Amino acid sequence: MYFYPEVGQYESTLLDSLADIVEALVWILHCKSEAIVGMAVNVVVKLVSSNSSMMQLYLTDLINPLSSLLCSNNLEVATSCATALNMVLSNLSVKREKQVWEIVKEAKTLIQIIRIIREFPGGTQPIENFQEMVSLLYTILWRWPPSRYFVWKDTILIKVLEDSRIKSHLSTKVAVLKLYSALGNETSIDLLVLSLNIWIEQFSHLFVPALCNKVAKELLGNGETILTMMVSCMDVSEPLAVRIEGFRLAQHLVADEQRCIKMTSLCSGPLIKAIIGGMRVWRLGSGKGVNDLVSLLDEACRLALITRWPGEHHNHFWEQGIDKVLLDLLLENFDKQASEHPLTPQARISIAQQGLDTNFLIALRPYIWEIFGWLAVHCRKDFRPSADRNELYIDMLITCACLSFVEAICKGCQISENDDTSRSESSSRAVLVMMHSSCTYIASKVRLILSGVLEIKGNECLKRLLYLLDYGSSANNFGSANIPKTVVELVCLICYSGLPEYQKNVTRGDGIRTLVTSIRRCLSNEVCTSRRSFALHFYHNVFYERTCCWMTAEEWEGKDALLFYSLWGLAELVQHSSDIDHSHIKSNLIKTVQAVLDNVSAPGPRWLAANVLSYFGVYGFPNKHDKGFGRALEDKEHTDLQLLFANGESVSVHKIILAVRCPSLLPPEQFPQSAETTDNFLVKDVPRKCCPMLQKEVRLSARVDQQALLKLLDYVYFGYVEAGEDLARKLKTLAKSCNMQPLFLMLCRKIPKWGTPIPSSDFTDALGPLGFQDIILEAEETEKMPWACSFCSLLVPHMHAHKFILQSRCKYLQALFLSGMQESHSQSIKVPVSWEALIKLVRLIYSRKLPDPPFGCLWDNMDTKERLYELKPYVEVYWLAEFWILEDVQEACFTTIISCLDSDRQLALEVMKLAAGFSLWKLAEVAADYMAPIYHKLRDSGVLEQLDELLIELVRDASVRLSQGSGGFSG
Repeated sequence: MYFYPEVGQYESTLLDSLADIVEALVWILHCKSEAIVGMAVNVVVKLVSSNSSMMQLYLTDLINPLSSLLCSNNLEVATSCATALNMVLSNLSVKREKQVWEIVKEAKTLIQIIRIIREFPGGTQPIENFQEMVSLLYTILWRWPPSRYFVWKDTILIKVLEDSRIKSHLSTKVAVLKLYSALGNETSIDLLVLSLNIWIEQFSHLFVPALCNKVAKELLGNGETILTMMVSCMDVSEPLAVRIEGFRLAQHLVADEQRCIKMTSLCSGPLIKAIIGGMRVWRLGSGKGVNDLVSLLDEACRLALITRWPGEHHNHFWEQGIDKVLLDLLLENFDKQASEHPLTPQARISIAQQGLDTNFLIALRPYIWEIFGWLAVHCRKDFRPSADRNELYIDMLITCACLSFVEAICKGCQISENDDTSRSESSSRAVLVMMHSSCTYIASKVRLILSGVLEIKGNECLKRLLYLLDYGSSANNFGSANIPKTVVELVCLICYSGLPEYQKNVTRGDGIRTLVTSIRRCLSNEVCTSRRSFALHFYHNVFYERTCCWMTAEEWEGKDALLFYSLWGLAELVQHSSDIDHSHIKSNLIKTVQAVLDNVSAPGPRWLAANVLSYFGVYGFPNKHDKGFGRALEDKEHTDLQLLFANGESVSVHKIILAVRCPSLLPPEQFPQSAETTDNFLVKDVPRKCCPMLQKEVRLSARVDQQALLKLLDYVYFGYVEAGEDLARKLKTLAKSCNMQPLFLMLCRKIPKWGTPIPSSDFTDALGPLGFQDIILEAEETEKMPWACSFCSLLVPHMHAHKFILQSRCKYLQALFLSGMQESHSQSIKVPVSWEALIKLVRLIYSRKLPDPPFGCLWDNMDTKERLYELKPYVEVYWLAEFWILEDVQEACFTTIISCLDSDRQLALEVMKLAAGFSLWKLAEVAADYMAPIYHKLRDSGVLEQLDELLIELVRDASVRLSQGSGGFSG
């Protein structure tokens, strides 16, 4: 009788023996005996494929021996090893990726693979060997972004891959196409396009979007070629699998606003037509696999989220019938239910409720509300449906959104952190942005329909909503677990406050106090929950988890959803409240809102905070960290222009400030590059005989109110202005005439359109042909370099700048220019840093933002010498900032240097030597901390002999502190 162990017993036995099995396999692979290596490799494949979870602890042991066999003379062994290594790398857990990448680099796996692929043309390798090597290379490119740059820049490899296109083997073309899909090299585009027809029919599942941001930009730079190919993949005539991959590629190529603008400028019509075709697939897909249809719908809806950015593509969406498409995805068989005769409002509500209750394609609803909400946000003010039928579709969509809004309130505490949250948040948010749409038709319709939906139980829902908000904001219940529910409740409260019949009940009670408390908690970092954490439909995409070289701008609403909607709710309550004059409430409110402006960088929360302040006579963005140029307005001695009022009085100003912040106050003659800058309403004609660049006076029109203009200048110089109601009305007229839209919005107390940027304090444009430069900053010549200047004939590296801006933002230069010494009268200053450092310093002074060093693939593939070249200017600026009393500049440079050391511990040695040369001992000590974990290795290798004894002692002390657990960077 034979004994067959149970499955559990078999797994337990295997687990107990796994360490010994792997050890034996590693020994056999290292022996490189052709007689048994093949069998060992087959065992590796079987173990990994059938027991990947149990093998996780041992996968790293197999990488080195398998890599060493890739170049075996026995091509069958080499091919099998490539297969096995591919399987090992594909089954790695994410937490082991960093460790394995170091092993892959040390084993020179990438170099070996590339060498083998290079030798393929004209060689004796079987096609299977080539395909496995390309497939293995693809896996490495997918999992480890730093590898992409190395392959991308190998021109010989690229040439070999392009030549492989002419091979007769279809599978070879597909393998190469798959590789380029992960890499996205611009030189591969011809191959990509020419291979497309074959690939479309049989191998669409292999296509993966380009993952590197730099490469994706280059793909778009090729323009119509790649886009024509992509759109053809999405066409309704292609197989579903092909269309899915086409949509995925498009999603990655339009992953930010600038790339969306680029793509839609080239193929907006065909792209939107393809998206609409993908979203209609459910109606046209009878007989097709349900899962495939849902997958295509999901990808098409994801791509339709390009509606979050403004542009011409919005018109194409409406022209292609996006309203009907979205309604078809919400309500099954709506056309059959709707009669030819007009439906009453109650009948529409009934049909919509019945349709929503069937849960038809319920997983797609967050996309539907997101898309419709963004369409409303960017809709034209004068937009109206083109026909009665279109009006019905839009009204039904709004009705469905309003019903979902009520459902979200009724669910209340039952909402959990799953799909319910995503659906409730997205539908409520859609109602909110529609109510604030610039489109008169949509904004009025949603208010009318929401009032009708709430007619029966609106007050009951509001009472429940206020109770839930009060309950959730209490100290015992306030926490990250309840944030998604609280966000939904806040959105609903803001919507209620937009309906006149409920405003009195909304503002009654402690609503303002509750919201102020919520904002203060957010600012103190008690909680911080981004929309990304619960709006998974909008953000989650497996491909983005593998992208590299991204440095995305902060989203308009910021990283804290609770802070954003608390501020929006506060803005609405303040607008409709009449009892906030109580000194304590008012003082606490203003102090809290000011804290937002001082500490939050996202545009949305800052705009909402400014909107709240406007109800207390403050218009703009006061900030304790940035006083603007306020003090300069009072310093008449160093101004270069006088604005003359009709009554003979005048005010002294600076041309460069007006040129950047309010060009309408300067006559056209002040702008030699352009004469289209002003209106005679503000400035009288200036005699042409005057030399524009030397002109000292500008006479203003008699219609310019003197008080209003002085307040306008306060805003221009300080970034904000305080004004009473009467003066604010005059200032509003002047702000509109001067085209100062942000100030005009605040004076109108309007919440700006979603995405409106904050007025910039960046003066970098003034360094260009705008003019008015009056000082030259000369860099230290470290080496001879060719030099030509468009402003002057000086042949050394230099920049033309403005004394006024430099002295306003640098105390040292202010003292220098006002000292009366020789330097104060000189037309140039020698700055003791390199040209590269001078660029960064001046741009930081003008923009208050330090330029970033290279990052992503580019940085990862630099050697230590190249990285030091990029980092040295930051060390120079860090040193100079100490003497020029630029604390914020010094801090920014220090942070940048540390971030670079985090990514390359070997760089610390060179930075320490550089820091010591500038006597930057704080930086030298930090570099020593980074060297501490490898002190013994550096000492034994003799590397430390490059340093003098003082620096060696710093490293030794850091190592001792680390060993005692009291210092060093051990990560």
